[in-house]
Amino acid sequence: MLSLLVLSTAAGASDDRDEAMFVKWFQHHHTVRFEHFLVQRKIDAVVPLYQLLRTASDWRECHAQPFALPPASHWPAVESTLKLLDALRQQGVLTRFEVVSAYRDKRLNACAGGAAHSAHAQAFAVDLEFPEGSVGPQRLCDFWKQHGGEWNLGLSRYPSGRVHLDTTGYRTWGEDYSARTSYCLQPAPDQVRF
Repeated sequence: MLSLLVLSTAAGASDDRDEAMFVKWFQHHHTVRFEHFLVQRKIDAVVPLYQLLRTASDWRECHAQPFALPPASHWPAVESTLKLLDALRQQGVLTRFEVVSAYRDKRLNACAGGAAHSAHAQAFAVDLEFPEGSVGPQRLCDFWKQHGGEWNLGLSRYPSGRVHLDTTGYRTWGEDYSARTSYCLQPAPDQVRF
Protein backbone atom coordinates (compact mmCIF):
# COMPACT_ATOMS: atom_id res chain seq x y z
CA MET A 1 0.00 0.00 0.00
CA LEU A 2 2.99 2.32 0.31
CA SER A 3 2.51 2.93 -3.41
CA LEU A 4 0.17 5.76 -2.43
CA LEU A 5 3.30 7.79 -1.74
CA VAL A 6 4.18 8.25 -5.37
CA LEU A 7 0.99 10.09 -6.29
CA SER A 8 1.48 13.79 -6.78
CA THR A 9 -0.76 16.83 -7.00
CA ALA A 10 1.75 18.61 -9.23
CA ALA A 11 2.25 21.30 -6.63
CA GLY A 12 5.78 22.22 -5.68
CA ALA A 13 6.85 20.96 -2.30
CA SER A 14 6.41 23.88 0.05
CA ASP A 15 6.56 21.80 3.22
CA ASP A 16 9.68 20.01 4.44
CA ARG A 17 7.58 17.00 5.48
CA ASP A 18 8.29 15.22 2.24
CA GLU A 19 8.05 11.61 1.13
CA ALA A 20 11.48 10.70 2.56
CA MET A 21 10.50 11.96 6.02
CA PHE A 22 7.19 10.12 5.70
CA VAL A 23 8.91 6.83 4.85
CA LYS A 24 10.93 7.07 8.09
CA TRP A 25 7.77 7.81 10.09
CA PHE A 26 5.82 5.13 8.21
CA GLN A 27 8.23 2.37 9.27
CA HIS A 28 7.09 2.76 12.87
CA HIS A 29 3.36 3.35 12.36
CA HIS A 30 0.62 1.08 11.14
CA THR A 31 -1.51 2.66 8.43
CA VAL A 32 -2.71 -0.46 6.59
CA ARG A 33 -6.33 -0.28 7.81
CA PHE A 34 -6.52 3.41 6.87
CA GLU A 35 -5.00 2.78 3.45
CA HIS A 36 -7.44 -0.07 2.90
CA PHE A 37 -10.31 2.27 3.83
CA LEU A 38 -9.12 4.81 1.24
CA VAL A 39 -8.80 2.15 -1.47
CA GLN A 40 -12.23 0.66 -0.68
CA ARG A 41 -13.84 4.11 -0.98
CA LYS A 42 -11.88 4.86 -4.18
CA ILE A 43 -10.38 8.01 -2.66
CA ASP A 44 -6.79 6.78 -2.38
CA ALA A 45 -5.60 8.80 -5.40
CA VAL A 46 -7.01 12.20 -4.39
CA VAL A 47 -4.09 13.28 -2.18
CA PRO A 48 -0.72 11.57 -1.61
CA LEU A 49 -0.73 9.71 1.68
CA TYR A 50 2.25 11.64 3.04
CA GLN A 51 0.32 14.91 2.58
CA LEU A 52 -2.94 13.49 3.88
CA LEU A 53 -1.27 12.51 7.17
CA ARG A 54 0.59 15.78 7.80
CA THR A 55 -0.21 17.33 11.16
CA ALA A 56 -0.03 21.03 12.02
CA SER A 57 2.84 22.96 10.47
CA ASP A 58 3.89 23.89 14.03
CA TRP A 59 4.57 20.25 14.89
CA ARG A 60 8.22 20.88 15.81
CA GLU A 61 7.49 23.80 18.13
CA CYS A 62 4.72 21.73 19.72
CA HIS A 63 6.95 18.65 20.20
CA ALA A 64 4.63 16.50 18.10
CA GLN A 65 4.98 14.01 15.30
CA PRO A 66 5.16 15.35 11.71
CA PHE A 67 2.42 12.95 10.61
CA ALA A 68 -0.62 11.52 12.37
CA LEU A 69 -3.26 8.96 11.55
CA PRO A 70 -6.78 10.18 12.31
CA PRO A 71 -8.80 7.90 14.61
CA ALA A 72 -11.17 5.50 12.81
CA SER A 73 -14.14 7.50 14.12
CA HIS A 74 -12.93 10.39 11.89
CA TRP A 75 -12.63 8.35 8.70
CA PRO A 76 -16.13 9.19 7.38
CA ALA A 77 -15.14 12.87 7.55
CA VAL A 78 -11.86 12.05 5.76
CA GLU A 79 -13.95 10.44 3.02
CA SER A 80 -16.30 13.41 2.61
CA THR A 81 -13.42 15.92 2.56
CA LEU A 82 -11.48 13.90 -0.02
CA LYS A 83 -14.59 13.54 -2.19
CA LEU A 84 -14.97 17.32 -2.02
CA LEU A 85 -11.33 17.86 -3.07
CA ASP A 86 -11.84 15.41 -5.93
CA ALA A 87 -15.00 17.23 -7.06
CA LEU A 88 -13.20 20.59 -6.91
CA ARG A 89 -10.40 19.17 -9.04
CA GLN A 90 -12.74 17.54 -11.55
CA GLN A 91 -14.70 20.78 -11.96
CA GLY A 92 -11.50 22.76 -12.47
CA VAL A 93 -12.00 24.84 -9.32
CA LEU A 94 -8.75 23.50 -7.85
CA THR A 95 -6.06 22.39 -10.25
CA ARG A 96 -2.81 22.21 -8.29
CA PHE A 97 -2.59 22.19 -4.52
CA GLU A 98 -0.68 20.70 -1.62
CA VAL A 99 -2.15 19.58 1.70
CA VAL A 100 0.06 21.07 4.41
CA SER A 101 -2.05 20.25 7.47
CA ALA A 102 -4.83 17.74 8.11
CA TYR A 103 -5.68 15.83 11.30
CA ARG A 104 -4.37 17.17 14.62
CA ASP A 105 -4.95 15.70 18.03
CA LYS A 106 -6.41 18.12 20.56
CA ARG A 107 -3.08 18.82 22.29
CA LEU A 108 -1.33 19.68 19.03
CA ASN A 109 -4.30 21.71 17.83
CA ALA A 110 -4.23 23.81 20.99
CA CYS A 111 -0.46 24.30 20.80
CA ALA A 112 -0.71 25.30 17.12
CA GLY A 113 -3.31 27.97 17.96
CA GLY A 114 -6.25 26.11 16.40
CA ALA A 115 -9.81 26.95 17.41
CA ALA A 116 -11.13 25.00 20.41
CA HIS A 117 -13.65 23.18 18.21
CA SER A 118 -11.43 22.98 15.14
CA ALA A 119 -12.49 20.54 12.44
CA HIS A 120 -8.83 19.47 12.34
CA ALA A 121 -9.27 17.87 15.78
CA GLN A 122 -13.01 17.16 15.90
CA ALA A 123 -13.47 15.54 12.48
CA PHE A 124 -11.18 16.13 9.54
CA ALA A 125 -10.03 19.24 7.70
CA VAL A 126 -7.27 20.15 5.28
CA ASP A 127 -5.24 23.30 4.90
CA LEU A 128 -4.03 23.83 1.35
CA GLU A 129 -1.27 25.80 -0.31
CA PHE A 130 -1.30 26.63 -3.99
CA PRO A 131 1.46 27.28 -6.51
CA GLU A 132 1.36 30.83 -7.84
CA GLY A 133 -1.52 31.37 -10.24
CA SER A 134 -3.03 27.90 -9.81
CA VAL A 135 -6.40 28.90 -8.39
CA GLY A 136 -8.61 31.96 -8.52
CA PRO A 137 -10.31 32.84 -5.24
CA GLN A 138 -13.48 33.81 -7.08
CA ARG A 139 -13.92 30.28 -8.47
CA LEU A 140 -13.57 28.73 -5.02
CA CYS A 141 -15.97 31.27 -3.51
CA ASP A 142 -18.45 30.75 -6.34
CA PHE A 143 -18.37 27.01 -5.68
CA TRP A 144 -18.90 27.65 -1.95
CA LYS A 145 -21.87 29.94 -2.67
CA GLN A 146 -23.48 27.59 -5.22
CA HIS A 147 -22.66 24.15 -3.81
CA GLY A 148 -21.28 24.68 -0.31
CA GLY A 149 -24.55 23.75 1.36
CA GLU A 150 -24.67 20.41 -0.45
CA TRP A 151 -21.13 19.60 0.65
CA ASN A 152 -21.38 21.05 4.18
CA LEU A 153 -18.36 23.07 3.11
CA GLY A 154 -16.43 25.09 5.64
CA LEU A 155 -14.11 27.51 3.82
CA SER A 156 -11.62 30.05 5.10
CA ARG A 157 -8.46 31.77 3.96
CA TYR A 158 -5.72 32.48 6.46
CA PRO A 159 -3.55 35.62 6.29
CA SER A 160 -0.71 33.34 5.11
CA GLY A 161 -2.73 32.55 1.96
CA ARG A 162 -3.50 29.00 3.00
CA VAL A 163 -7.06 27.85 2.50
CA HIS A 164 -8.95 25.70 5.01
CA LEU A 165 -11.57 23.24 3.74
CA ASP A 166 -13.72 20.83 5.71
CA THR A 167 -17.11 19.18 5.38
CA THR A 168 -18.43 19.67 8.90
CA GLY A 169 -20.77 22.58 8.25
CA TYR A 170 -21.67 25.17 5.60
CA ARG A 171 -19.88 28.30 6.77
CA THR A 172 -17.10 30.71 5.96
CA TRP A 173 -14.93 32.91 8.13
CA GLY A 174 -11.98 35.25 8.00
CA GLU A 175 -9.12 36.47 10.14
CA ASP A 176 -11.27 37.14 13.20
CA TYR A 177 -13.09 33.78 12.83
CA SER A 178 -16.31 35.53 11.82
CA ALA A 179 -18.18 35.45 8.50
CA ARG A 180 -17.98 39.23 8.13
CA THR A 181 -14.24 39.03 7.37
CA SER A 182 -14.45 36.06 4.99
CA TYR A 183 -12.84 36.74 1.63
CA CYS A 184 -15.89 35.06 0.02
CA LEU A 185 -18.23 37.69 1.43
CA GLN A 186 -16.15 40.75 0.53
CA PRO A 187 -17.55 43.07 -2.17
CA ALA A 188 -14.76 42.33 -4.66
CA PRO A 189 -13.30 38.90 -3.91
CA ASP A 190 -11.63 38.76 -7.33
CA GLN A 191 -9.16 41.31 -5.94
CA VAL A 192 -7.93 38.78 -3.38
CA ARG A 193 -4.84 36.84 -4.48
CA PHE A 194 -3.68 33.46 -3.22
